[in-house]
Amino acid sequence: MDVVLTYGLFMLAGLAAGGTWSTWRGGNTLFAGVLLALTLLAAIAGVLRLL
Repeated sequence: MDVVLTYGLFMLAGLAAGGTWSTWRGGNTLFAGVLLALTLLAAIAGVLRLL
């Protein structure tokens, strides 16, 4: 179960990073900032699950 959760966190971080880039290029900087925060939280949580 831990592997699935860690995998899900990294998948969420990857998808959120793509969404951040897309919304930033589209000019919606507020939503891009929210997605960037979500990306960082998911990536940090994934790394902490590995430790």
